[in-house]
Order: sequence, then C-alpha cells, then structure tokens
Amino acid sequence: MTGKPHSYGDETRWRQVNAGEVVVSRAAADVLTTSAPVGSCVAVCLWDPTSGVGGLLHFLWPDSKLNPERAGSAPACFADTGVQMLFDQAAQMGAVKGRCKVRLVGGAEIADREQADRWAKRNLLAVRSVLWRSGVFLEGEEVGGTKARRATLTVSNGELLVGLHE
Repeated sequence: MTGKPHSYGDETRWRQVNAGEVVVSRAAADVLTTSAPVGSCVAVCLWDPTSGVGGLLHFLWPDSKLNPERAGSAPACFADTGVQMLFDQAAQMGAVKGRCKVRLVGGAEIADREQADRWAKRNLLAVRSVLWRSGVFLEGEEVGGTKARRATLTVSNGELLVGLHE
C-alpha cells in the first residue's frame, strides 16, 4: 500500500493532479502526485502492470447529480463521472479494467472544515459503490482518520507513496 521513499532519476517527470482532475500516463518516467493534500476528497490511484498505464483521479464530491452543470464541464470533480473518466482514459492507453490495481487515498475527517465527516463518508461510499458496480476490486486503501494525505504514484512500477500532511 505505502512504500518507502526512494530516489527518482533525473529523467523523472512530475505530473501534478489538482482537485477535480484526472491524469493518466504510460510514460515510465512519470510520477503522478496530488498537488494538494487529499482531505475529505478521495484520490483514486490506478495501475495496470501489463500495459504500464498509471492514473490518478482527485475527486471532491460523491455524485454528479449534486451539480449536473459542473459535472458536464468538470466530470473529474465527482466520484461517479470521475472514475468513469479515469478508466476510459486508461483504456485508451491500453489498460484493461480487470487487470488494474486500484487503491484509494483520503476520505479524512478534517476538523476545521464544515461537515467534513459527512463529505468524507459520502465520498468513500460513492467511490466504493462505483468501483463495485464496475466489477473493480480494491487492492488497498489508506482512508479515514483526521489527517489529510498526499498520494504519489510512480507509473513505471505502480508504487504508491502516501504521506500524512501535518
């Protein structure tokens, strides 16, 4: 689930994933990382070991029905439309859903954010439901608690580093 830090070579290309975005790559030099710590939001990390495709989605809300207009212009903001977008983009690069290793990071109850506990729980329930309905099983998750986390996925080997944000 989490790995120990290791040094990345000079050829490493860091790709920031903002909240409400998805980034997918099959470039071995790419390292995908959340640009901001993931609190009550959730990062969905995907890696297909056969095709070498890695992807990271950082979504904010559980269901696109909450704001259909925003979902139309920014589908990666929501669990349902964002997960679909993640898998669609990964498939275009050669990933096969059934081979993908999927891990979740986030869903924390951040005390200084209004109703963070409610949003965190809803986000986790939503993403687990979307994945289950899609026939995707989670390889692991680092979720809950009261601290935000940063997720970093190395595309070359699928290593996921998760760091607590103090």
